[in-house]
Amino acid sequence: MTRAYKLACLTTHPIQYQAPLFRYLSADPAIDLTVLFLSDMSIREYHDRGFGVRVGWDVPLLEGYRHTFIPCLGRSDRLSIWRPLVYGLRRRLAAGGFDAIWLHGYAHQGMLRAIAVAKALGIKVLLRGESHLRCESRWLPALCAKHGLLPGLLRMMDGLLAIGTLNREYYLRYGVDPGRIFMTPYAVDNEFFRAQAERARPVRERLRAELGLEPGRPVILYASKFLRRKRAGDLLEAYIRLSPDGKREPRPYLLFVGDGAERRHLEARASALGWSSVKFVGFKNQTELPGYYDLCEVFVLPAEREPWGLVINEVMNAGKPVVATDEVGAAADLVIDGENGFVVPVGDIAALAERLRRLTAQPRLAAAMGERSLRRIARWNFEADRRGLLAALGAVTSRNLLAGAVK
Repeated sequence: MTRAYKLACLTTHPIQYQAPLFRYLSADPAIDLTVLFLSDMSIREYHDRGFGVRVGWDVPLLEGYRHTFIPCLGRSDRLSIWRPLVYGLRRRLAAGGFDAIWLHGYAHQGMLRAIAVAKALGIKVLLRGESHLRCESRWLPALCAKHGLLPGLLRMMDGLLAIGTLNREYYLRYGVDPGRIFMTPYAVDNEFFRAQAERARPVRERLRAELGLEPGRPVILYASKFLRRKRAGDLLEAYIRLSPDGKREPRPYLLFVGDGAERRHLEARASALGWSSVKFVGFKNQTELPGYYDLCEVFVLPAEREPWGLVINEVMNAGKPVVATDEVGAAADLVIDGENGFVVPVGDIAALAERLRRLTAQPRLAAAMGERSLRRIARWNFEADRRGLLAALGAVTSRNLLAGAVK
């Protein structure tokens, strides 16, 4: 084999979803990876603005791959388009001898500076983002500015790493040539989540008892941040429609996992019903979540303008059906309507209630759909990412190591 691709990956901060992928790629002899972080905000307990609580991740974020933190002026634990104000990017990129730099997003001044520096140094630039047309801002001035500026920015990229179908369509809409787009599916650590769900299965009834759930009653699960665009309230309203007479609580339970600004409003609405079947259990960490995935009969993500929704990947590894809206990026690739779940129009509470009624009343249907989820997610994995990344590196550097780098 000829020399491995020397690849820098510039991303905002250590993220629980990205770390396993970096470890996987670093194990490939064809990829000499160095990850550059703009911030260290997540390596210790920090206040997560989305969840609204302090979070300390219970999975390793920095093990198993080469990484470094770009120095900055002032605090490094705040993240916005301007903060942290990093320096030394040119020196680090020039010293690294990199063939290419892979940017995860561009909404930070450090990312934009890295593009300019890389182009000046002759380093190829790959971009991986999460946007799709259905999650764009509906504020006209922002949309006009984006339509004016984004095509020029994308023309500067040597390759685009598409995370899914809608993301690929997004790049095409903004004028990117199809030959410069490479599929690198937005995946999670399937082995981890599948193993954790299997480990939770023998103690499922213990968790059910801890939550005060009666045996035999199905569970509808929501697990995400309580933000307005996540539309958890739509799920609660759809659940209310499952009541046999509008007064008695439905047979299924509705379990809310997560936290955030909208939680208080949702709890007030649920409390006014006088039912004990709606439960709020708060934020749960990565190693805790698979137990809740295993417990449920169906998972729901009713969000609008959702770039992807990696929680769908996670719960599919527990073999569960998914109901998602048509504005959830993952739904286009992972949720096949009527096969392993349902896709409903965003905000259509009646349609959501009907799908929930079918799945909770027909356990065999839910189980069969869950099995198909498990089979489908098995193909949406880190190996597909590795191959897509190698194809992109081969194309932009004119060096093809893909054939000799099969794991």
